[in-house]
Amino acid sequence: MSFFAERCGAWGAAASERLLREVQERGLERVRVAFADLHGLQRGKTLMPAALQGALENGVGVVSTLLLKDSSDRTAFKVFEPGALDGLPGFGHANNLVLVPDPSSFTTLPWAPGTGWLRGDLFFDDGRPVAVEPRRVLRAAVEALAGAGFGLVCGLEVEFHVYRIVDDGLDPAQADWPGEAPRVQLLHPGWQLLGEAHADRAEEALAVVQRTAQGLGLPLRSLEIELGPSQVEAVFDPCDALTAADRMVAFRNGVKQALRRAGYHATFVCRPPFDNVMASGWHLHQSLVELASGHNAFVRERPAGRPDEATQWLSDTGAQWLAGLLAHAAGATALAVPTVNGYGRFRPNAMAPMAALWARDHRGAMLRVLGGAGDAATRIENRVGEPLANPYLYLASQVFAGLDGLARRLVPPPAAAEVYGGHGEPLPTSLAAALDAFAADAVLQQGLGAPLAHLYDTVKRHEIARHAVAGDALAWERREYFARY
Repeated sequence: MSFFAERCGAWGAAASERLLREVQERGLERVRVAFADLHGLQRGKTLMPAALQGALENGVGVVSTLLLKDSSDRTAFKVFEPGALDGLPGFGHANNLVLVPDPSSFTTLPWAPGTGWLRGDLFFDDGRPVAVEPRRVLRAAVEALAGAGFGLVCGLEVEFHVYRIVDDGLDPAQADWPGEAPRVQLLHPGWQLLGEAHADRAEEALAVVQRTAQGLGLPLRSLEIELGPSQVEAVFDPCDALTAADRMVAFRNGVKQALRRAGYHATFVCRPPFDNVMASGWHLHQSLVELASGHNAFVRERPAGRPDEATQWLSDTGAQWLAGLLAHAAGATALAVPTVNGYGRFRPNAMAPMAALWARDHRGAMLRVLGGAGDAATRIENRVGEPLANPYLYLASQVFAGLDGLARRLVPPPAAAEVYGGHGEPLPTSLAAALDAFAADAVLQQGLGAPLAHLYDTVKRHEIARHAVAGDALAWERREYFARY
């Protein structure tokens, strides 16, 4: 009789045997098996070493509602009502999915002694892959891009906030759904961008971040003091898109846990619930690599056209990719900025975008073009995203939009001379408006597939509806986002 993992094409006997030996040789006491849910949050189970072989062969059962939850962990579908899941083939009345570990993803957790970790893939019990699993969507997008002869290279710049915990907020008398955030104090007072003195004040916490990232094998390039109180930024070396998304998930997950053990609260929410904060963004650098040659496909040999034309700085391929990102900017915002909170960042003169515009080395534009003729580091920086975006869905949206630009040979408009003051096509100003644009974007809908598009829209509108009836919107966002993400 074949194993379940073998029947669904996820079995590797040699890799599994090596993993089992390594777990034994390291004397590990437990192994976590996890996947990223709709919000990019790790979900899974902790196995004892004796149970690992069975998990590798036949997977681990997990409840299907893990993919149906909003940001508070409420299930957005009435799963026990007839017809509630008609748009999600394979999903039933809180039925089981099978989480199959990938031995090649094995690592040990630097903040949790004796603990190993494995990423898993989700399947239905008949062996079919779960199409709405976010990582699977990005993997399919990358494969489609490879069919055109390209790979997507991404560099991550991630802003977030770190606070020192004063009271952990775990008083049982205060328990609620979702739970209250801890009481915190600032790590540094802010308003001194890249200030070395603030770096010294934050050194203890940043050392935890550094050890965690490097212990997970992440290519951390720098840790920087951002402008806002208690705000910092992590910058990583570029890599392929799927690896970049995996690293973003691992970084957020690991940093929050490691800092919590050390007495700190890390949050990737865009705007923490305090006065005088600076919003955090996720600046996504991207370029294409020609798979046949390994060359940066955005680089052109010599400038062409006027200084305000994209072909002055980018190859024809790069210009078409840029045009695709602009054409689908409104719909893709729903995936890049997936929270009610994140839209407070789009403000004039705040180094955050307000319209679908591009410009050369301009931090107020949505798309900042860097490099130029002959520069191997030529790339596009998309500045629209927030740090809570699901990396798999955000990066997939870039692939779908860029591929459309290539397929239709789109020509971008001239570079923006002014990015604020009503210039250009406005970006959505709320999550609801972004979801409307997403629903109207046939390219993004087709790319994600009808089931995932339906799932994402339903879950996010469930979140919006609860926010709309909250008596205290700030308290709602504090519990919903700041406490948990």
